[in-house]
Amino acid sequence: MHIENGTLVVNMKQIPFTVPTQATLTRRMERGSSEEFRSQSGGLSEPTSPLNVKRPSVEIPGAYALGSIDPSLYKIVDEDDDYEIPLDHIGRVWFAVEYERETEKLLVTLMKAKNLPTRQYGNNSSCDPFIRLYLMPDERRYLQSKFKKKTCNPKFEESFVFQVSYRSLQDRVLKITVYDVDRHRRHNVIGHALYPLKDHGAESNERLVIWRDLEREVTESTADKGELLVALCYNNHLERLTVGVLEARDLKYENQPSDTYVKVCVLVQNKVLKTKKTEVLKKTDSPNYNESFTLKLPVTSLDAASLSLTIMQHSSGHKDKIIGRVILGSFMFARGKELDHWNEMVANQRDQVTQWHGLV
Repeated sequence: MHIENGTLVVNMKQIPFTVPTQATLTRRMERGSSEEFRSQSGGLSEPTSPLNVKRPSVEIPGAYALGSIDPSLYKIVDEDDDYEIPLDHIGRVWFAVEYERETEKLLVTLMKAKNLPTRQYGNNSSCDPFIRLYLMPDERRYLQSKFKKKTCNPKFEESFVFQVSYRSLQDRVLKITVYDVDRHRRHNVIGHALYPLKDHGAESNERLVIWRDLEREVTESTADKGELLVALCYNNHLERLTVGVLEARDLKYENQPSDTYVKVCVLVQNKVLKTKKTEVLKKTDSPNYNESFTLKLPVTSLDAASLSLTIMQHSSGHKDKIIGRVILGSFMFARGKELDHWNEMVANQRDQVTQWHGLV
């Protein structure tokens, strides 16, 4: 083993992981096994643990939980258990990352967390944590760990697989969000940790053991792709959402400025409710769209709704490419400025709220 840039590189015997095929999974279901369950969207989702404890997740194509791991493989990280706790510390999480380029599968192993905050001062068992894994910039879908009871130092020892192409790996960020379930069964965010996959040596197939201190707020942008000016207005009496796509600036193209348009998509509980498109504007890195769209959105759906605005690069005779997107919505779907914009719209109904947002 050796340390590179603060990351522990473990040179150990490679332990291959076999990804079950869809046919194998189907046969298991036909035999009455409870190794799989249906996600909230009704599609096939991650396998459950050997204890058959079903854990909620939002379906990610090609992603699922592998289940428990052999903790002896990672005993080496126990040496880092005793560390100097900084001020305002909200916990530290250990995990391992391995990318298998041949099958384009990312293996993430959640190992443990330490020094999570307790709900009752002086009681180190007043915390019921669990973890969700995201591959940013997609924050609408995740994989989830088991729940741990009454501990501020949980050991998870679970592995998860994401299907991600080598080409797109550089633009993805692994986001780890730790939650606490209170006595009212509310899921309260403790903190987040980010691991940009561009920092991972994907060619080596090495398993890296990493730790990160949790942060209350994180920035998930993977590149400077430009900005989009968006206006929102909600009329609760008419149950009508008005989305203004005003202008973009400093768009980043692969080669030279191309024709662009914006695709506006309203979703409720991750299901597409309505999709609209602006007109295509000719080659410029700062297009002025100045279009608005009115969409029906019930008041009861505001907490489960999100708004996706995607700037598309248009070329005749070729498939349109994504330049970047913005996700606005409730706490389930957005963070930072995007969440603040949505909340301000809800709090100031019938007023237009306008903000710039960075593309991810």
